[in-house]
Amino acid sequence: MFLDFNAYFASVEQQERPELRGKPVAVVPMVSDSTSCIAASYEAKRYGIRCGTNVGDARRMCPDLEVVGARPRIYVAYHEKLKQVAERVLPIDQVHSIDEVSFRLLGEERQREQACKIAAEMKQTMRKAVGDCIRCSIGVAPNRFLAKVATDMQKPDGLVVLETHELPQKLYSLGLTEFVGINRGMEKRLNGSLIFTAEQLCSASRGDLIRAFGSIVGEKWWYMLRGFDMGPEIHPRRSLGHSSVLAPELRTDKGCRDVMLRLIQKASARLRSEDLWTESMDLSVSGKAKSWQTHVRLPPTQDTVALNEYFLSAWAGRDFRLPIKVGVTFHGLRKAEQVTPSLFDPHYDRALLNRAVDRVNNKFGKNTIYLAGMQRARHQADEKIAFNKTWLFQEGKGDNAIIDIPDLAP
Repeated sequence: MFLDFNAYFASVEQQERPELRGKPVAVVPMVSDSTSCIAASYEAKRYGIRCGTNVGDARRMCPDLEVVGARPRIYVAYHEKLKQVAERVLPIDQVHSIDEVSFRLLGEERQREQACKIAAEMKQTMRKAVGDCIRCSIGVAPNRFLAKVATDMQKPDGLVVLETHELPQKLYSLGLTEFVGINRGMEKRLNGSLIFTAEQLCSASRGDLIRAFGSIVGEKWWYMLRGFDMGPEIHPRRSLGHSSVLAPELRTDKGCRDVMLRLIQKASARLRSEDLWTESMDLSVSGKAKSWQTHVRLPPTQDTVALNEYFLSAWAGRDFRLPIKVGVTFHGLRKAEQVTPSLFDPHYDRALLNRAVDRVNNKFGKNTIYLAGMQRARHQADEKIAFNKTWLFQEGKGDNAIIDIPDLAP
């Protein structure tokens, strides 16, 4: 059984703020017409507003649109509360993102009538404990993949059951991109193998799907579409980074530099908290007139000072114009036991200094100690919550503390 909370960020805002209920709402990282929506209520979706819609365009599409700034701590708090409430009905098997969880049905729970009864109880329990605005779609199927597909077949507040004897015929009405894992690029690839419809996808042989997907992944799809349980997937972390939309007063060359230094300090602190080292760094500035990006190779490091030095060297080649957003991403992540530093590399020894700084900030508060270069931008780049995240990184004592959400009905 897969549970998907509908229009999650916008629904939380409507639950928290009664004056927004029944109105078109867009949640944005920063209240500015130059940024994009990160969530839209169903009232806003009726106007064609979606995640990624430019705010200025969204206001023109819906003049009555309520634009609200994102509040990540609230979304994480509701996530934790909703998990607690869900487990009053059924133990959670896996948390997939801030708005998605799955449950493993056992024994008689796998019978259609019993599964529907559990799903109805789950919805009712959540409404009573958390509120009417937080709605969810539930999918029940022989495997997690199809249960997730089922949640998208009826929104909002849906319940769809796919039984083994109905497969794959019950999937034929879907578009290719309605399957989890098929984006526009993959759709074009499948089209190149003469697969244009869900029926053609489901009817293809294992060999055909291997050739269409270009790898053994195609064989996995053949089994998943027929209801086989392929077990959980484990994906090692491949990258770590942060980005920030620039406040108007920081949309200058120096403002970009200061915020980039702030992002490097924050991202390198995350590296150390997860005991990771990086071997390369992507730097980017999105500009209205011209953007800039570069890739920097590194010896294995998690040292903030060293990363700043590499950044400042690369910064000399910048050529952006009218900046609005900056980003830093580390790649080639490795655990400490996988790293063999050079005997002559000072970065490894300096890691001890970085850890000391981290401990001071954890004891006395965020930015108790910081690099002088980010003085003006030290309060920028607050932690954001993406749909694939379920937590907020704490840079110091009291930072991003979890808020308690009490039951509406004891």
